[in-house]
Amino acid sequence: MSLTDAELKTFDEQGYLFFPGKFTPQEAALLKHEADTVYGSNRKEVWRESSGAARTAFAAHTYNEGFRRLGAHPRLIDPVMQVLGGPVYMHQFKVNAKAAFDGEVWQWHQDYGTWKREDDMPEPRAMNIAIFLEEVTAANGPLLFIPGSHKMGVIDAGHDLQTTSYPLWTLDRDKVTELAERGGCVAPTGPAGSMILFSSLLVHASPANISPFGRIIVYLSLCRVDNHIRAFNREEWIAHRDFAPIKSLSDDCLDELVAQHGRAAE
Repeated sequence: MSLTDAELKTFDEQGYLFFPGKFTPQEAALLKHEADTVYGSNRKEVWRESSGAARTAFAAHTYNEGFRRLGAHPRLIDPVMQVLGGPVYMHQFKVNAKAAFDGEVWQWHQDYGTWKREDDMPEPRAMNIAIFLEEVTAANGPLLFIPGSHKMGVIDAGHDLQTTSYPLWTLDRDKVTELAERGGCVAPTGPAGSMILFSSLLVHASPANISPFGRIIVYLSLCRVDNHIRAFNREEWIAHRDFAPIKSLSDDCLDELVAQHGRAAE
């Protein structure tokens, strides 16, 4: 998958690109099944809300075959390499849930702010690419973006260790208000299989999910190989230390597992 000149221009201006339905419903259903399997496991990589509901599963590509293949899927790897201008490695892999009624907030933040402060990543030559495994609506805790906020560089942030189970470098309300007054605030919503590519400097968040409908989004955080982290302060399954460039698989790399999943469901 290659981005067009128009898409590259939009990404430069807005800091994100949204592709509804980039993966098929069958591919999304397979990966949703794999996510449920991962969340049901008793692993240190699976973090939970105060209610006990799954919040995030780190590094699932290292212990689940479906996510291993997704982590090298050309629809994800190729456009990121195009934007970053070189080979990439997996800095972080997360399967984030917003459980019905119990999905807690992700505060306003920049991902690169955390990567710089915690992992000593030299430059913001890294970004996220996300896939919806369930429909994301206005009601079930969608991502919120402030378009154009990636142009501001690394913004001062405080280290929030209390709001949720996951510590985060967060922006204060005055700064978020200032940015939103300039760039607005958007919430990309769409069907399972939709894909978002967004800058590691883009200010974003997601609200709590008090609806009766859950949602799961997978995030690949990809970094140019020559921009790899220099500090190893966090667990390897949170901030990876394998800097080998990812080699893309074929575009149909999920088809075999989709077929197996279909037969098992019959």
